[in-house]
Amino acid sequence: MGTPLDSRDAQVEEVLDRLYDAYPDATISLRYSNRLELLVAVVLSAQCTDERVNEVTTDLFEKYPTAADYAAADEDELADDIYGITFHNSKAGYLKSIGETLVEEHDGEVPDTMSALTDLSGVGRKTANVVLQHGHDVVEGIVVDTHVQRLARRLGLTTEESPTKIEDDLMDLVPEGDWQQLTHLLISHGRAVCDARNPDCADCVLEDVCPSSKLDSEVDLASGEAWS
Repeated sequence: MGTPLDSRDAQVEEVLDRLYDAYPDATISLRYSNRLELLVAVVLSAQCTDERVNEVTTDLFEKYPTAADYAAADEDELADDIYGITFHNSKAGYLKSIGETLVEEHDGEVPDTMSALTDLSGVGRKTANVVLQHGHDVVEGIVVDTHVQRLARRLGLTTEESPTKIEDDLMDLVPEGDWQQLTHLLISHGRAVCDARNPDCADCVLEDVCPSSKLDSEVDLASGEAWS
């Protein structure tokens, strides 16, 4: 029986407590060793699995160790180097442009402000938040990827639909000290249990407080549609 708690504040507190217990080691799954590698990996991860990104970047990071290397790259060759990544041709253009901007405006370094990061090609607020949090230890927002978007709606933490509005809603609701880890917890749970098409509600630590539980509800609040 999925019955959410009486307030969103109580609901998010319960969700956090249970997910911290279930996923004590939840963290970013992209592999990187410096800020540039992190930035590149997150750009490549858009609409692509982290596992695939990690496979591709093993050789990519060795071939292009600096921003200047991306700036000087032949774009077609760079596209071949990231072949297998979703939209690899477009992302090759992003990486070359990012390298050029970093060299021309930031002495080859990855900037540490939201505005400077989102000025880079292929970098939106989600990507910038990841780079700030894991590259610069600056937490000024919540990373809202597809897992966070889906689970936040399913669990009744928000009724907003766009990532930007969901982020604003969650930032008002979630204690600031939990902003970074909330993302990792929801991603971990989304991958392990609460996937998009067929969540395993019977084996979910949140089932009894989830208003979208297939065991109790006819509607998936993530999509607003009836469960199939």
